[in-house]
Parts: sequence; C-alpha cells; structure tokens
Amino acid sequence: MERRRIAWMAIGLALALACAVFLLGEPPAQDPPGEALPIADVASERLTTLGSVVGFAGPTNSHAWLGIPFAKPPIGELRWRPPTRPEPWTEPRDALAYGSPCAQLGSPFGGVATDPPGAPAGSEDCLVLNVWAPRFDASEVPSGDARLPVMVWIHGGSNTIGHAGSFYDGSQLAARHDLVVVAIQYRLGPMGWLAHPALLAGGEPGSPKSGNFGTLDLIAALGWVQENIEFFGGDPGKVTVFGESAGGTNVVSLMASPLAEGLFHRAIVQSGSVRSVSLANAVNYQDDEPAGDPFSARELVLRLLIRDGSASDRASARFFADGLDEAEVASFLRGKTAEEILTAYLEGPDSVRIGLPRVIRAGVVLPERRPLDLFAEPGAFNRVPVILGSNRDESKLFLFQDPDYVQTRLGIVTQVRDPDRYRLVSSLHSDLWKVRGVDEPARALAASGESTVFAYRFDWDEEPVRLGTDLSLLLGAAHGMEIPFLFGHFQFGDSATSKLVFDEAGAPGRAFISDAMMSYWAEFAYSGFPGRGREGALPEWSAWGTAGGRFLVLDTPGDGGIRMSSDTVRSADVIDRLGGSPLLAQSERCGLFRDLFEGSVDWNDTVYLALGSEGCGSERAGSGSAD
Repeated sequence: MERRRIAWMAIGLALALACAVFLLGEPPAQDPPGEALPIADVASERLTTLGSVVGFAGPTNSHAWLGIPFAKPPIGELRWRPPTRPEPWTEPRDALAYGSPCAQLGSPFGGVATDPPGAPAGSEDCLVLNVWAPRFDASEVPSGDARLPVMVWIHGGSNTIGHAGSFYDGSQLAARHDLVVVAIQYRLGPMGWLAHPALLAGGEPGSPKSGNFGTLDLIAALGWVQENIEFFGGDPGKVTVFGESAGGTNVVSLMASPLAEGLFHRAIVQSGSVRSVSLANAVNYQDDEPAGDPFSARELVLRLLIRDGSASDRASARFFADGLDEAEVASFLRGKTAEEILTAYLEGPDSVRIGLPRVIRAGVVLPERRPLDLFAEPGAFNRVPVILGSNRDESKLFLFQDPDYVQTRLGIVTQVRDPDRYRLVSSLHSDLWKVRGVDEPARALAASGESTVFAYRFDWDEEPVRLGTDLSLLLGAAHGMEIPFLFGHFQFGDSATSKLVFDEAGAPGRAFISDAMMSYWAEFAYSGFPGRGREGALPEWSAWGTAGGRFLVLDTPGDGGIRMSSDTVRSADVIDRLGGSPLLAQSERCGLFRDLFEGSVDWNDTVYLALGSEGCGSERAGSGSAD
C-alpha cells in the first residue's frame, strides 16, 4: 500500500477536483490561496516572555494569534541543530497571519497545494505556532484555578509535508468548550530527520546529539507553552498533545522521549503508529552491515555528490565521501539549498514524494528501544492518560486513487471496478492500521498497568451518491476524514471537493458526530477521562481494560450510533482473511502480503511461503525491519 500511496497520491486531488467538476458542474477553479489580513484587536494584546503579541477577534467568539515564533529560524549554521530561543522584540508584534509552511515538496493532499506536486515549497524559516482562545479582554484573562486546559495540535503529512494552516483552525474547539488550542509547526523531511554522524557531532556544548530535529522542535514548542500559555488563559499543568497520522506518530514519540517529560499531561493519537527506525537504518549505507535505508543520511551525501558533478557514480561518490572529515561533510550539507536537498530524495523525473526514515531511535531524544516495548514496561515512558484511535476505512483515501481498483474516464473516477474486492483490500489495510496504531499499543500500555487508556474507531461514511458514483463506498471513513468533524468546519480539500463529500442531507448526522467528538476530546483535556463528554449526556466511553480491548465507535444514529465495541484485531486475523479469501488470485494474495508486511517486524518468511492454498514460494521473499 505504501508503494501505491507514493505513486498515486500526486494525482489524488486532481481526480477529486475532476469529480467535483463532473458531478457538480462547477468550474475547475481552486479556492484563492489566501485572504486579506484580519484587523488587529487591541483587546487581544498579550505580553509573553519574548514580547507582546496582538491577535484578532475570530467569528466564533474567540481570539486568534497566528505565526508566533517559538524558535530562531533554523537556517545557515542553525540548520540541523537543536532549536534555539528566538530573539525578543520590544514593539507589539502583529500575529495576524499563518507562518510559512516548513520546507517541503508541493502536494495537493495535506501539503502546500499552491505549488506543483513535487516542486520545492515552503521555507526553512517556519518554526511558529498559532493560538486560539475564548475571547477575553486583557483584564479578564483567566488566572489561577480558572485557567483553561490547553490542547496542542501536531499536523500530519508523513513528516515530509503539511503545515499548521487554516485546515486546523482551533477557534470553534476553543470557544465552544473553553479551551486554549495551539497548533505547531516543525521541520519536515530531511530538514527534520537526518542522522548523519557529521551532524550528530554538531550543536552547542551539552545539547542533544540526535537526528530527530523535528521532534526537538515539538519539544521546544511545548516548552514555549509551559512558559507562555498562562498569558492566554491556559493552564501549563493541563496540556494535551494531539495529532493525526504522522502527527499521531509524533505524539507517540513524545510519550517515548525522556526530553518531553512533564511538558504534557494527556495524549491523543489519531490514526498514528508506533513505527520508528534504528540509528543504523537511518545512517548507514544500504550495503553496510547492518544495512541502512536507501534514503539514509550517508546515501543522501552520495546522491548530492553525483547531482552536483563531484562524482560520476555511486562508487566514486562513496570513495569521495569517505575521504571527507566530519566538518567537511557538515559544511557540504549546510551549503546546499533546501531545494537541492529535497529533490535529491526523488527517485525519478516523475516522482513527487520523498522517502525518508521515520523518527530515529538514537538513544538521546528517543530511546534505542521500540516505543511498543517501552509502553509495556512501567516507568519506561511518559505515563499520561491516552486516547488511541483510527478510522474504519483508513486506506480508502489511497485506494480510490489506484486504477487497479477504480475506473476512470478522462481522468475522472467513475466507479469501483469490483466492490467486494475493493472492500476486502481496504479492510485488510485499514484493520492492520488499527492493529498497529490502536490495538497493539493499547495492549502494551494496559500490560504496563496503565488504566487510563481509551480507544475509538471513526465510522462515519454517509457521503452521497453522485451520478451513480457511491462516495460512501469510494471513501467512507477514510484517512483524515475525522479532522473536519473535530475542528467543526467540514472542509475537505477546496470548496468544490467539500461540496462533493459533504451534502446538505447528511448535515444532521455530521453535526451529531462533530459535537460528540469535540465534547469527548474537551472532557479528556479537562479530566483525563472522556467519560460522557463535557455536558455528561453522551454514551459512557469506558477504558480499554486489562481483560480485553474495548473501544468507542463514532457513528450516526442511523448506523448504530455512538457505542462501545470489543471487536479488536491482531495481525494474525488479517493474515487469515488474506490467505482464505476466494476473491483474490494467488499472485495478488502474495503481493498484498508484501504490501502489508514487508519492511515491518511483522514480516514472516514461513507464513509468506505458506500463504493461501498454494503458498508464495514462486514469488520473491521480503524482509523485516528494525521498526
């Protein structure tokens, strides 16, 4: 699935927009990239430890402060170093506009949509955060015991794309439930995660030597919250970190990081994972022992040397690189532009996404042990109440872009080729996502004695049928679909795509789920227990439990409503369904096994070779990984 995801995500929004044009009859125009700046509200001036900031009044009885720096721009000699405290300012600073996205490649799905897919976008000067709070005059900001819980959002995007923009506007969540909401940005891709030994040796004396610069940015932002959030009415002793997809994975990394201890007090992981890589995987050449990733730090240097003409091929590049000392390598890397570094990760002229090792277990920012192992041991991680969740149809966001499964006409998705096969393949990938992101970490945490573990599954799938195209089958409860419900704006892409997905007939059901999610999340931020929501009127959300997994299903009354379930999943269940399904040819069965398990600790040669009635002996075998 990851291979298909990389190959097809580039055309995803184009297909969705084409569907909108075809089905809704609207012109193929994107929403304007920005709007006029709002008017500063003098009542929003707040004095922070760096200087005063002035925000604006939002439409939901809230105040907003956008683009506040929490670290110096990591440029020049500060590139690939731990974040440092920004310079203070003396005059009031207007906080009226979102900051630049961090350096990345343009992407229409969750990234910078105004730049062509695969083209360099954003800026290295990007370490900013946004704050939303209920609207108070400066003299009325809550203090002492009246301070409000804080929710800190970490955006997704595979840790290579994305930004804390308007899609994550926290004004409704803040105003409706008396919260202070913060959304933070962090270095992405090779700017955020690069573990070359020449860079690990850098930094100020006594600073962490780690390639997890993006994780250090998150920790620095949480440090800013501890210092400053009380000036906005927030309680620094009641901070919830929450994030989706890679943002959820980053929440997991904060739970595992000893450097984040005490900086947050609850955690919510939405469609995240516990995956990470060893330091050897992130650093070594791919023909070393142990082998490094094809896009490891040392391999990056080889690619750059070949691209700039310093070497003609990989062998000569390695000879050249191995002759450089650490200072020369660090200078070489810092001398490259962000564009040169990002595009070095592209596999070919048609590539639009980079491959990169995930968060790195180097023993400094993250322990060398896997997060799943840490969670099973009392005292080995930052123990806080946690919510873990996934969407029932996670993989449909990627599957609906794959021509193996959908028919297209003039670039427009018209229908699913085989609905039963589509549902099966989607459920295999989505259930495994739940195994890795919810059930396995919940079991580990429960085994360590953690009683405040809660889980959910988002099941909303009431998209309409458009001229014969059943969007509930095509998308359903796809990856990222819960975000508009949580933030209460019902935007999914641009306005045309949103109208395609969210019709008027489904508005009552959407409002029901959105209200419930906001209420549960807010109550968790207040008490560490989602319970029956802030108003106490929702079904009781009970804990996972030690005897077996229990999780909350989020669905509309017409589809069973909000209810508890114990339908947990294990990797073996996914394998059994894959091996026994009559809908799949043997070659497809073997290919799906590789898509599901290759490169993970779940890979098993014996199971692979014996899969189904014929086995996969004639197919190439895969391998596991240090994730």
